[in-house]
Amino acid sequence: MLATDTAVAAALHDVHKVYRKQVRALDGVTLTFAAGTFTAVMGPSGSGKSTLLQCAAGLDRIDSGSIEVAGVRVDRLNETQRTLLRRDRIGFVFQSFNLLPSLTAAQNVELPLRLAGRRPSSGQVKEALAAVGLADRARHRPTELSGGQQQRVAIARALITRPAVLFADEPTGALDSTTSREVLALLRGIRQTIIMVTHDPVAAASADRVVFLADGRVVGELHSPDVDTVAARLAHLEA
Repeated sequence: MLATDTAVAAALHDVHKVYRKQVRALDGVTLTFAAGTFTAVMGPSGSGKSTLLQCAAGLDRIDSGSIEVAGVRVDRLNETQRTLLRRDRIGFVFQSFNLLPSLTAAQNVELPLRLAGRRPSSGQVKEALAAVGLADRARHRPTELSGGQQQRVAIARALITRPAVLFADEPTGALDSTTSREVLALLRGIRQTIIMVTHDPVAAASADRVVFLADGRVVGELHSPDVDTVAARLAHLEA
């Protein structure tokens, strides 16, 4: 595993990914994500944003180029090594929450540590739930929680391993606007490197930076974005 500058949490250099020998999902993508920053990735349907997240997180292999996460060259790892990297250094938050319905909030949060063969302390779990405002919901099962509370549990679960990068795939897509704002405020308050794929300009405007993709290529960026500018840029790309 190749060490890199610790100020850079993740980096892609000239990354190419082709599906079925003809669909260029990623076409020479080069991006750097500084440690502690919150980046939103946007683009029209088929632009490559989900593929970028999956490749950067080590869920899918690239055809050429390089990807580094937490100082490790992901593209040089075999399947077992990528699994260990995802387990130990990468966090995930999805639109569908992906909580186990038979487990309590606390049990869902501690699950990544148990799967890694580590026994979590009650203090760790309490701290993770308190960080997302759910210290009093530890014994509640997902069906006893609102959608926003379930997503907060999912965020706590993603953070309990103290990952170098948190990847979020449409984390507010299943939530109403009020709850979405609450979850986005929570994400923004986390001193964590976050790479979030979203189609929502309001969600994207919560980030420090918005990266726009089209046809598998980076076609622009916005720093300190606002909703109207993000929406206008996305509309232009979709047109």
